[in-house]
Amino acid sequence: MKKARSKEKPEPLKRRIKRWALRTLGVLVALPVVLTLLYTVVPPYSSLMLLRTVTGQPVWREWVPLEEISVNLQRSVVVSEDATFCKHGGVDWSAVRGQVGKLFEGKRPRGASTITMQVAKNLFLWNDRDYVRKVLEVPLAMLLDTVLSKRRVLEIYLNVAEWGPGIFGAEAASRTFFGKSAAKLSATQASLLATALPNPIARNPAKPSSGHRRLAGINRSRAQVAGDVLSCISATER
Repeated sequence: MKKARSKEKPEPLKRRIKRWALRTLGVLVALPVVLTLLYTVVPPYSSLMLLRTVTGQPVWREWVPLEEISVNLQRSVVVSEDATFCKHGGVDWSAVRGQVGKLFEGKRPRGASTITMQVAKNLFLWNDRDYVRKVLEVPLAMLLDTVLSKRRVLEIYLNVAEWGPGIFGAEAASRTFFGKSAAKLSATQASLLATALPNPIARNPAKPSSGHRRLAGINRSRAQVAGDVLSCISATER
């Protein structure tokens, strides 16, 4: 008489959940690495651009290489958003420590986001301001700085930054607000665009408020005396 084959016991639910969670975590860790490598040669879309596209909202972005974006705008944006862009490794740790100190003092932390951290947010994360997103920006920014050149990071930033509802990148912004290509922006126009970035929905570079004009004037003055804030980008690459 043949013995009945013993049936395999089903895998415990707890183990299956653990295996699924580990696989999901592996994908989440690997995806930014794979995409970052891809973005060394492929023009990326930001998460906000993708969200607007899938929800049927208009998106205007014309990708242009860095050499077709006025040095005036490059300087103005770096001075406004990340004056130590060429000196840090994706994260300005001194600025981060200062903001953490403010947090422990009960003050509201502000700033500390480098251009590289903003690129990490634009490409991989969401726009809502919360501490979880800020923490995630740090390793992602370090990854971007390791894989991409400073030139490529700035090029991506200037092509995915939001300058108004559905208006992304320097070329679309320049043509929308000033009717010219990004390569032909004057120092004044560049400063107006750079200082619109912190609040692109409320600030119109073509019709700046008195406060916006004041910020742009400060930015232009700083850009004139800031030295070579683009030293990590060779002259031939500009």
